[in-house]
Amino acid sequence: MTGTGSRHRIAIAGFQHETNSFGPGTAGMPEFEMADSWPAYLRGDAVREGTLGLNLPIAGFIEAAEASATIDLHPVLWCAAEPSGPVTDDAFETVTARILDGLDKARPLDGVYLDLHGAMITASRDDGEGELLRRIRAQLGSDLPIAVSLDMHANVTTDMVRHASSISIYRTYPHLDMGWTGARALSRLMRLLDGERHARAFRQLPYIIPMHAQHTGSDPMRRLYGLAAEMSGGDTDVELAVGFTGGDIADCGPSLLASAVDQASADAAADALLEEALAAETEFDCTLLAPEEAVKAALAFPPGKPVTIADVQDNPGGGASSDTTGLIKALVSARAKQVIVGVIHDPATAAEAHRLGIGREFQASLGGKSGIRGDTPFDARFRVDALSNGEVAYRGEMYGGGIARMGSTAVLCPLGTDADIRIVTSSVRNQCLDRAYFSHVGLIPEEADILAVKSTVHYRAEFEPISQGVISCGAPGALSCDIGLIPYRKLRPGIRLGPCGPVHGVTRK
Repeated sequence: MTGTGSRHRIAIAGFQHETNSFGPGTAGMPEFEMADSWPAYLRGDAVREGTLGLNLPIAGFIEAAEASATIDLHPVLWCAAEPSGPVTDDAFETVTARILDGLDKARPLDGVYLDLHGAMITASRDDGEGELLRRIRAQLGSDLPIAVSLDMHANVTTDMVRHASSISIYRTYPHLDMGWTGARALSRLMRLLDGERHARAFRQLPYIIPMHAQHTGSDPMRRLYGLAAEMSGGDTDVELAVGFTGGDIADCGPSLLASAVDQASADAAADALLEEALAAETEFDCTLLAPEEAVKAALAFPPGKPVTIADVQDNPGGGASSDTTGLIKALVSARAKQVIVGVIHDPATAAEAHRLGIGREFQASLGGKSGIRGDTPFDARFRVDALSNGEVAYRGEMYGGGIARMGSTAVLCPLGTDADIRIVTSSVRNQCLDRAYFSHVGLIPEEADILAVKSTVHYRAEFEPISQGVISCGAPGALSCDIGLIPYRKLRPGIRLGPCGPVHGVTRK
């Protein structure tokens, strides 16, 4: 131990991006520096100050560390960019160099903690986290304990497993346990600092699970993650990553990890969970309704409580554009009443609404500008019902205490139709996972008949409790939930494309 007296010197850093190979745009340094759903780029002591009280892994790690009398933390940096297409090489190299420099300056170290996602793809590399870890190992040596936390949507690779001493993974979707996962990562790091060295086993499942079927509040996900938690304790740790379907890499898909005192025990734990996961393949609910069918199903509910339609394939939290209009058009066509839609990303239309002011009317082509196949703008005359600077104080369990920044935001009401719809339109992409996206502009989601949200599963934490039903809608978007339609090029041969999909690389007769 190199710390002072009995204290451990631990450096911490975070570098998060979930990359959608089929999503629009890229993540460059401006995207990592700006504040959106999460805080802006943080360095040094600002890492603690900027994440304090938030449901983030690094915040949970810091809180747990500060409760200990044996740890000296040395924050390097933390940054995240909204999911999108690949991370630029410049952004990856810049942030990686800063992490390496910060770790070097923090020496001597007893350990390192990294708050990563696990699905970062760069312009030149399929495994951003694996490469980052490889470089850290090359600089700090093979023996230094490195604890990592990953999103449950990580596409875990052999390089991640090889270079990390321990890996802790979220167990809930919606991700309500991010802070707790960071605290769990500290517990494992402390065991490593006490001299524990365990054998590990890594398994990849042979099938991909559609994103909207990964809800951990429903079986079989609830059962599988419950089993992973039950199997963890004492000398054994078991983790399950469900994978991110938007990442076109060989390692795309679910995987699991187990560590134990010896290799036989680690293999036995991994194989036990693998067996359960293989048996669960046909249990996933992959129901996905076309926009017209989704609206018809919502209208069939009795009045009194909202019905939430999730536009699951246009989720900006999965790298989609958040500007497709298929669901809006279906709602208008069905003459739906008391509808709130959010959030449509259209900076130009939002800016025009701000220029004109509340109560003014204007003609616009809303959304449909990202080039998604089968999607076009929604042309209408709109009335500006409300305006906002886009600063949203989260109120829900997942992000409560944080501030979302959507830029100039407007509530638009399409005119000249028999429908009654209010559309929240933003200048910065944000996933509609909190009721505050509506309430901050005066809309009351509890009083709506239909809530149409651009989210895949995260919306459930806030919207399902007030809804009499939730419906997954398959309007066009860059986060396809019909796995068989995704134009993968790099998947490993033999992997099954969803519970009901074909086998990649195998020709069916």
